Amino acid sequence: MRLLLDECVPKRLKRELVGHEVKTVQDMGWAGIKNGALLKLADTQFDALLTVDQGIEYQHDFSGLKISIVVMLAASNDVDDLRPLLPGVEEALASLRTGEIMRVGG
Repeated sequence: MRLLLDECVPKRLKRELVGHEVKTVQDMGWAGIKNGALLKLADTQFDALLTVDQGIEYQHDFSGLKISIVVMLAASNDVDDLRPLLPGVEEALASLRTGEIMRVGG
């Protein structure tokens, strides 16, 4: 699966998502692009966006987008807080439908 890590997700998490093609927003040269525009760019190149932005589905219009979103719910965006969520992220990715938003953790 082609995954994009949002700017708020630590780059180090990229190494932990084995078996996926993972890029960061920074890898793509998209740092600083607001989420609405970012989602439109990512929609053409990625299957899912991983983020810790808990309000993302309330802040943007997802109509017409195919990209799915996995929101990781943790105490912080520190890699040590996110790492325990990875088995749940993998489960979510395995069952994710196009354009779906799933929450993991919390």
